[in-house]
Amino acid sequence: MHSREKEPFVRIKRRDNIPLMQCIFIWAAAIALSLVVCALFIFAVTHSNPGAVYRSLVDGAIGTGRRTWNTVRDTSILLATALAITPAFKMRFWNIGAEGQILVGGIATAAVMRYWGGNVPTFVLFAAMVIVSILAGLIWGLIPAFFKAHWNTNETLFTLMMNYIAIQLTAFFSIVWEAKKGSGTIGTINQKTQAGWISTSFLPDVFGKFNYSINVIIVLAITIFMYIYLKYTKHGYEISVVGQSENTARYAGIHVKTVILRTMALSGAICGFTGFLLVSGSSHTISTSTAGGRGFTAITVSWLSKFNPFVMILISFFLVFMGNGSTQIASEFQLNESASEVITGIILFFILGSEFFINYKLVFRKGGKEETA
Repeated sequence: MHSREKEPFVRIKRRDNIPLMQCIFIWAAAIALSLVVCALFIFAVTHSNPGAVYRSLVDGAIGTGRRTWNTVRDTSILLATALAITPAFKMRFWNIGAEGQILVGGIATAAVMRYWGGNVPTFVLFAAMVIVSILAGLIWGLIPAFFKAHWNTNETLFTLMMNYIAIQLTAFFSIVWEAKKGSGTIGTINQKTQAGWISTSFLPDVFGKFNYSINVIIVLAITIFMYIYLKYTKHGYEISVVGQSENTARYAGIHVKTVILRTMALSGAICGFTGFLLVSGSSHTISTSTAGGRGFTAITVSWLSKFNPFVMILISFFLVFMGNGSTQIASEFQLNESASEVITGIILFFILGSEFFINYKLVFRKGGKEETA
């Protein structure tokens, strides 16, 4: 007797397409759920009113003018990093080395600030800082790209290991340039003269006396450039084709090795320039924590935005907003720094988890018929 195999009660099916509004709804639901879980976590630890917790979160991110500008500053740096790795990721070259590329750009910037600051005209100083930071990041990005293009090495491990080399280089120069013997830090570079510092009082009547408007303007320009580059140029088209299939790209006459090298040169260059923005326009020093994990967070930004530079602005702001606000929560409710990382981790978990429901749907069997959820 023939018996038909029974259909499973539920199965996973990939979505062909999903409307933008439905994506937004899924993201909003994920964020709302993450905030509920974060509130439960804080209540379990501190027995505080969740409403007070979220007021503290908003206050920590944008409660004062200085906090608002700090959030905007951190958003611009995270956005710049995400923009840098996006061409490589769209090409399916997994550049996990943004941290190292930022650090070598920062080292190059710090070197010029230390040795040339106050000795050359301001224009020459800034031109040199920009050029060496871009070159440092570009070279750091080209090294794994060269090995990938010629010997098909694993770019994920290669770029990740180069992060550790960059960290050790930073530690080395921190000792060579240390402000006080045995301190292991170089302190604030050119603190008295502020030579090589990007101004934080640009158009004070418009932006206020203390702002990071120059950083923001530069990063917005990079955002527009990256959108045009990826969507409307021949290079952007080649990146997309190589990302879909290297064999198809070769059949279409695209020189894959050249695309890999060129794309990673661009990715590393923007990362190196981001190091310049951090050292010259923000921290005015260099240390092993200068990149601050942004190279890894930027992967989340780039992936969630589906490589759309303008969507990256919103995601970068949200993640920085929640991160800065979480730090305030930890401080106000007498928690250690790990608590803010737990809160940020919960939020990221839900946001990343929402991608499952954007890309897939659950198909239930009911009465011999399929129902989709």
